Amino acid sequence: MRRARTAVFGLRTRLVLAFLLVASVSAGTTAALTYREARNALLKTAQDTAVSSFRDQVQQTVFPLPPRPGELEDTLRRMAGKGKPRPWVVFAEYGSLRASSGTSPVSAVITPQLRDAARAGTDGVFERVVQDGVPYLTIALPTLFETDSGGTLPSGLLLYAVMRMADEKTNVDALLTAARDGSLPGLAIALLPALFAARSVLRPVRDLRDAAQDIGSGRLDTRIAARGSGELAELARTFNESAGELERSVHNLRQAEARARRFASDVSHELRTPLAGMLAVTDVLNEDAAHLDRDTAQAVRLITSETGKLAVLVEDLMEISRFDARAAELNTDEVDPAEAIRQSMRNRHWTDGRVVTHLPEGIRARLDPRRFDVVIANLVGNALRHGGAPVTVTLSARTDPDAGPLLVVEVLDSGPGIGPEVLPHIFDRFYKADAARARSAGSGLGLAITQENVRLHGGTVRAENALGGGALFTVEMPLWAQEADR
Repeated sequence: MRRARTAVFGLRTRLVLAFLLVASVSAGTTAALTYREARNALLKTAQDTAVSSFRDQVQQTVFPLPPRPGELEDTLRRMAGKGKPRPWVVFAEYGSLRASSGTSPVSAVITPQLRDAARAGTDGVFERVVQDGVPYLTIALPTLFETDSGGTLPSGLLLYAVMRMADEKTNVDALLTAARDGSLPGLAIALLPALFAARSVLRPVRDLRDAAQDIGSGRLDTRIAARGSGELAELARTFNESAGELERSVHNLRQAEARARRFASDVSHELRTPLAGMLAVTDVLNEDAAHLDRDTAQAVRLITSETGKLAVLVEDLMEISRFDARAAELNTDEVDPAEAIRQSMRNRHWTDGRVVTHLPEGIRARLDPRRFDVVIANLVGNALRHGGAPVTVTLSARTDPDAGPLLVVEVLDSGPGIGPEVLPHIFDRFYKADAARARSAGSGLGLAITQENVRLHGGTVRAENALGGGALFTVEMPLWAQEADR
């Protein structure tokens, strides 16, 4: 019995009840519509009465042409006194002549648009104008004379009637007050049950939101209480089942990732000893290659080259495994980065003009010298291998408003640049711009290791194409680096 009663008041039923309660707010809408219709009817009645009365008086009055100012003013005052639904102020224009039934021969309420429309037609026009907060109705009618053919033509005399609509404004304001005062109590009454219904519906939704945020933060064991058998209870149970599956999947993935890291690390470690022996043997063979026949010497040099590449790959795999296992550490020291870059160039024999450096003196930084050397060597080596000489290395220091003092290293090559489809993947492991290309001389991990070393310093590295051509790699690291949270 309890289960059936709970199902009746599920999400759908509560939403229907909420919408029924909100329907009470329609009283306010009805009041607003009633006010609008009543206002329009009130203004239209006054407007139609004034226009009809003014047109009748103009048609029944004879105006001698050209009009004499005194007689014209008397005629206008008689017409103004007969205005309906209340007296008007009547104005007349004939050429340069201006006259009115009031104290001023012209009116600021009559707009140029109304005047132009009256001169362009024969039927007359009107408009409502608000000036200084007071509404006015302005009517313009041209006087006509009959032609010999039975038609009519404008005589050139334009008459205007200006009527204040203050009484109508008062009545409209009263309607607005009545509509507002009538709808507000209904809105207040409907608000309380609407808030209660919304609260009962939104509480489980908020619980679901909080649980989703917890899972997004890494707390995969988060679950929410599933009460009853309504739609929200079904949603809660579905969420809990999905969260459980996600937790199991992530656990399996983490185990698989840990096994893969362990495997790569173990394989790399086990390969180091035999590779060291192979390198020693190939070095000896390579020294004697000049005394061997041509084919044997070529084979010896190939073995030596491939063994060296394999040794580099193993070292890089071990290095990247340390980053994956979060075992990489910074051993910082205060160094001269300019001298560190020069020493890196000397160690790799890049002092033959292929690399141009701009290394200002006086910059001191606290960083890991070995990892900084790896960053410089990988970037310059990549530039020489894939871009082309000369490669320009520029060192500088600047202050960032958010990050503080930064050490900046820019490596620019003279190649064609990096393709737009390659740029997003330039730091990916083993990424190849062309999957069908021949194996490169590097391990495919150099830029990935560079990025990890820079991140370990709390910095960033980015790649882009320089405006003048060539690929530009920019490294930004804090001048006084501490190991970043990874």
